[in-house]
Amino acid sequence: RLKEKYDLVHISTGDVFRALDPKSELAVLAKSYADKGNLVPDNVTIQILEGEVSKHPNALGVIYDGFPRTTGQAEALDKFLSSKETAVTTMISLVVPEDELKTRLIARAEVSGRADDANPEIIQNRINTYKNSTAPVAEFYKAQDKLIEIDGVGSIEEMASALSDRIGELSIEIAGSLASL
Repeated sequence: RLKEKYDLVHISTGDVFRALDPKSELAVLAKSYADKGNLVPDNVTIQILEGEVSKHPNALGVIYDGFPRTTGQAEALDKFLSSKETAVTTMISLVVPEDELKTRLIARAEVSGRADDANPEIIQNRINTYKNSTAPVAEFYKAQDKLIEIDGVGSIEEMASALSDRIGELSIEIAGSLASL
């Protein structure tokens, strides 16, 4: 919805990984990490993401979905975007309680058939990995005054509305800043 409304490019690292040739060395490597609930190594993820971003040189903006997941990835993204004379403007974090995350993954397992989403040990490992590796990314962008946190509990419509409202506010702030230059 946000992609369409604001004419943005949406890059989901999960979708990108799943679109790789399943027999390729990169796909096998990525799957070996993901199946255990672990993060794919930064160098692999960054290489793939740079290729995806380069496919959209005239994008008005990009939604990075599932990236960056580590501070190292955030630093690499900043460096890569700087080389393209652009930058991350905002990180929006949907804040969801741990119990709700577990409930959502189990429900997704029923729909998607992904056994890893139904395994409590893998789910807990994902949550622990998030706390240890991904949560610090929010602090990285908070230190740059780029972090916005939104309550991530609610319907898809409520989340889309909250995100749209905030992106609309950001667009106005950015346009106002450009006008004052």
